[in-house]
Amino acid sequence: MLLRRLTRSPAVQRASGLAAAHYLRLVWHTTRFTIDPPDAYDRIPAHAPIILAMWHGQHFLMPFVKPPGLQAKVLISRHRDGEINAIAAERLGIGTIRGSGSHGSDFSRKGGVFAFNAIVAALKEGCNVALTADVPKVARVAGLGIVKIAQVSGRPIYPVAIATRRRIVLDNWDRTTINLPFSRGGGVAGAPIHVPADASPATLELARSALEESLNAVTGRAYELADGQAGGDPRV
Repeated sequence: MLLRRLTRSPAVQRASGLAAAHYLRLVWHTTRFTIDPPDAYDRIPAHAPIILAMWHGQHFLMPFVKPPGLQAKVLISRHRDGEINAIAAERLGIGTIRGSGSHGSDFSRKGGVFAFNAIVAALKEGCNVALTADVPKVARVAGLGIVKIAQVSGRPIYPVAIATRRRIVLDNWDRTTINLPFSRGGGVAGAPIHVPADASPATLELARSALEESLNAVTGRAYELADGQAGGDPRV
């Protein structure tokens, strides 16, 4: 009970968020990254605004993907743990949209409708948006939410992944990966996925399946580059 009260304390959450931001900067600046393709970082300004998609639990270093001078926002849940993530993201220069990608009966309660509209509005205003693609609590299964955002906004989805050789993988539903400093890393971007405004349900499902396949491919490739060997996978 005491620990729960402490984690809900605004002061503790702020301190934790600031500490997380400083730690992530340390990881980023002490890691030697190989980027695939080599011009992946330069594609963002050329095609902005874009939707950056990643798997849940593999997201901690994503704030550093944003090129200087561009606006970016990230979708973060309203859960108390999300508050710490939001503080860290904002400290790293990333705006936040609070809500959930839930597809169940609690969609409105978790801020799903607000988040969807806020993401579409941000994209229309020229702001890049990053979010995890998984169906909530179901790892490595892409939901339709992100595909519908691309359909309504007219902006492309870019599947991306960042991995480090030195890491801690937690034993939870999404195999959350904590990147460690002084390491070797890989950053990978897949081909853009465009969703037509008049897409049928069948076309939406094809886009969802393509996103899932691409995210698995870029994540596997990022771990191959980080580990220096084929077959790298954060789930093992």
